Amino acid sequence: MTGIQALEREFPTRRLKPGTVERMEFNYIRHGTCSLIATWHVAMGKVLRPYLGPTRKEEDFAAHIEQVLETDPNARWCFIVDQLNTHKSETLVRLVAQREGLNLALGKKGHSGILKSMASRMKFLSDPQRRIRFVYIPKHTSWLNQIECWFSILVKRLLKRGNFTSTSDLQQQILDFIDYFNLRWAKPFHWKFEGFQDVLQAR
Repeated sequence: MTGIQALEREFPTRRLKPGTVERMEFNYIRHGTCSLIATWHVAMGKVLRPYLGPTRKEEDFAAHIEQVLETDPNARWCFIVDQLNTHKSETLVRLVAQREGLNLALGKKGHSGILKSMASRMKFLSDPQRRIRFVYIPKHTSWLNQIECWFSILVKRLLKRGNFTSTSDLQQQILDFIDYFNLRWAKPFHWKFEGFQDVLQAR
């Protein structure tokens, strides 16, 4: 989730009270943006090891994945991701190869081997034989990824009505919200989507 704005309202919100509606200031001061990289654990209904920072480069994504793997180092992992190039990066391939103890000649990015192209890296990362595997959803199907459902919760319950005095304040409020969510509200989504067969056939 990129470009999250740290917006501070010019005047405090006048809270709801008997006989008076809530009044919110709509003029705001911009304090910059940050990016959130998060993993939604489908079975537990929790957000794992969120990353917050100014960028979402391949190193940022790979570092986040490594932190998630540390929550259960020997487990089999299946990550559902979109087609973003950082999800098919050289850094990610090297991380998976290292974590699985694979003694492979990975080649050279842009020239040879597994690292040659995004297609070759994607093939390696999505191999069903991998203990750490990535499944790439088709383009324009973000609704297939449950993290998007959680992002909408974050927007509605925190970001849309929030007041943030700096990017540091924004990041801390997001982390606090995630801690509270995991403690109080965590549960798997009761997902009613029924179109998987159509999607699989389209692929």
